[in-house]
Amino acid sequence: MKFFKILSVFLLLEFAADAQVNHSAWDALLKMHVSKTGWVSYKGFLNDSEKLDAYLNELSQDAPNKTWSEDEKLAYWINAYNAFTVKLIIDNYPVKSIKDIKKGIPTINSVWDLKFFEIGGEKMDLNHIEHAILRKDFEEPRIHFAIVCASRSCPKLLNEAFTAEKLEGQLQNQAVDFINDESKNEFDKDEIRISQIFNWFKGDFTNGQTIQEYLKHFAKGDFNSDAKVKYLDYDWSLNGE
Repeated sequence: MKFFKILSVFLLLEFAADAQVNHSAWDALLKMHVSKTGWVSYKGFLNDSEKLDAYLNELSQDAPNKTWSEDEKLAYWINAYNAFTVKLIIDNYPVKSIKDIKKGIPTINSVWDLKFFEIGGEKMDLNHIEHAILRKDFEEPRIHFAIVCASRSCPKLLNEAFTAEKLEGQLQNQAVDFINDESKNEFDKDEIRISQIFNWFKGDFTNGQTIQEYLKHFAKGDFNSDAKVKYLDYDWSLNGE
């Protein structure tokens, strides 16, 4: 009997360790404080900061492990990037731009290098999630349309949580939405004027193809495969109020 009790406790602990984060709290906050156009009510998030902190605490304590599927891990890290970005803004609210949050050594430490949270006992910054995890561990360029750095030229913040079950559709919709947003990208027959995101992370998108070929997978507007490429200025002003 004692053996079975010990085995039951072991199995419960093993199940708890493998359990994935429930993103429903984040989903509810997004539906409440983000419009369908991606406009963010940071005042609303500030009023609901206890609920946000509870979700972030869950993220911090339940880092992905080898038992998670790739989609579960990817959804987790996208949500973590977006949720901790919102946390950064409301902790420094009001700000006109995320780039106004300056701590550390000027010209060396950017706002994305601030280690203001922990995941799995490791101190982290937003750059670590984006570059050392998302870009390094997942061959998925559509992450650039899913993670949002609180700026108007960024993709819109999706007003629902990313989940493993919906991930493929969510990433595809974000890509189509961003690329065909005329405030972010402009397509003419012989010239395309596109977001700096395609310049900064060009290697993520090309990988054996031209940037024009990549865009044609999603763009509704027609343009030549050898259309001249220009990159638009990036608007770092806050994507909400």
